Amino acid sequence: MIDVPLSPEERSTLLRLARRSIELTLSGRSLSRLILSDFSAPLREQGASFVTLTERGELRGCIGALEAYQPLVQDVCEHAVAAATEDYRFSPVQPFELGHLKIEISRLTPPVPLKYTSPEDLVTRLHPLEDGVVLKDMGRRATFLPQVWEKIPDPGTFLNHLCQKMGAPADLWRTKPIQVLIYQVEEFAEE
Repeated sequence: MIDVPLSPEERSTLLRLARRSIELTLSGRSLSRLILSDFSAPLREQGASFVTLTERGELRGCIGALEAYQPLVQDVCEHAVAAATEDYRFSPVQPFELGHLKIEISRLTPPVPLKYTSPEDLVTRLHPLEDGVVLKDMGRRATFLPQVWEKIPDPGTFLNHLCQKMGAPADLWRTKPIQVLIYQVEEFAEE
């Protein structure tokens, strides 16, 4: 779990900056360089995040990083723009959609390997609604945030969909050992 959650003010700052980054990008401008000393220590620390965009309750874009490599505030701004413009599953967000977009941010813990002995054991070791899951096999990788459990609550079906997202047969996890990592998130969204 996240050791120290962000304060309501820090969450609000990240949501505001994410929206501003998207608005500026869609108008052909870019967010001015962030002055890190303007932000609290948790926002300056290296952090990994995913930014999810929904429009009228439907997914509109989701991009992020599993590993922390830059300050959290920069990570969120970068992934907000990428979710709006680079998610290959969707056409880029258009300015007229901004009023209908809802932004959700997930701050990730570092992924840790999950040891298991069989497909049946793997299913019992997963914690629906708590664990984000990463599957890795033969140079391919895919993840589902813990929030995906709300739509796919059955662990076997969850793993099937995640294998397909990775570009593998749905039953790959049942037919051979693959690398599994889990992580947790601190999730917050615009009202």
